Amino acid sequence: MTAIPAPRSPLADEPTALSLRAAVRRVPLEEHRLAGRVFERHEIAADFTERSTGVPAKLSSRSETVVRYRVSDSLIPVTLGFYGDVNRVRSCLPGLPDRANHESVAALARAAASPVYVMRPRERWPEVDMDTLPVLPCRSARPSITMGVVYANQCGVTSMSAHRMVVLDKTHLTLWMGQEGGLRALHADAMAAGERLAVSVNLGPPPAAMVAATLASPLWPAGRPAMAGALAGAPLALSAGVSTTILADSEIVLEGHLDDTVSGGHPVLTVTAMTTRPDPTYHALLETGRERSVVLGLAGALSVAHALGDDLVTDVHHSPAGGTLLLVISVHKRCPDDDHRLSEIARRVFEHHQHGELIVFTDDDVDISRAEDVLWAIATRGTHRSEWSRGRAFVDATVPFGRTASQSR
Repeated sequence: MTAIPAPRSPLADEPTALSLRAAVRRVPLEEHRLAGRVFERHEIAADFTERSTGVPAKLSSRSETVVRYRVSDSLIPVTLGFYGDVNRVRSCLPGLPDRANHESVAALARAAASPVYVMRPRERWPEVDMDTLPVLPCRSARPSITMGVVYANQCGVTSMSAHRMVVLDKTHLTLWMGQEGGLRALHADAMAAGERLAVSVNLGPPPAAMVAATLASPLWPAGRPAMAGALAGAPLALSAGVSTTILADSEIVLEGHLDDTVSGGHPVLTVTAMTTRPDPTYHALLETGRERSVVLGLAGALSVAHALGDDLVTDVHHSPAGGTLLLVISVHKRCPDDDHRLSEIARRVFEHHQHGELIVFTDDDVDISRAEDVLWAIATRGTHRSEWSRGRAFVDATVPFGRTASQSR
């Protein structure tokens, strides 16, 4: 491996967003587990699901242990579970508000901090070979990256978003664009200009970057890299890679480009360089695991609260049990007319949140992060309502205005 040349951009000595490596070191020892033997790649997901994971991958409400696996055909170990505990993730995001509502997300947006360029020690692999990375197989048995953070910059316009990728061969992956408009637009502009779009795929990035990369981009004018700085309470660190900009503290980075090559309806990423931090770890997320639900849930709650901008809403929460399909919204009613506003709020949420299927409204005396509290509200106050197709519905588990005294906790 060879060292990467230092970036020519100005360097910053100020503190930057906490790296995933540093965040993992903060996890108490009793929440770590070292797998006791060497595993084949195809065995890891099943072992982790059986012994360590919780809902939605397995019917258990437990938080996940951070597990480190040694792999038979790679020098790089695999780690799973860091994002499987929402409080663990919150603890390394000092800018993340305790509640997601109009005031808190407005304050978060005001705290946006532009990223800075830094110098970090990195090692460049002598040749590009995706087989050297312990990428885990997905349900189709193909090696798959569940959430790689893709960073791209074209003519001063930046995109940072999380994507699923499937390994095709040693130097190519398919990249699932999904509904991500920013990267799609940059790719289209590059193609229109007869150019390739240079991108970096950041694996094991800072937790703030992982969460920010899944924010609903149009709602945050400052951009996701700056919002990562707001979540971290410190700017995101960037660095000049071999051929494009990378997230400096990522454990592993794939650099390459998107052109007009397509496979199975998805753009193909050509990998031209691979770099790592010294002694890297491959942080994997299971396709249906709790970690993915926690990351998407934290970002989704912020985006929903920001889109609503409604002072009736006091908090928004995605339960890991429902992934992004189930949303719980806490409200504080101030007059009888507020009883009739929930349907309109639900309609606006479904307009902005295309994956949502069920909304539960509660009063603000309910802790919406606790399933027991939410179920209590549904059982004692709930009224099921459906005004949409495809099974979409909401549950009004609030007390009609003026009856609070007779139906108190």
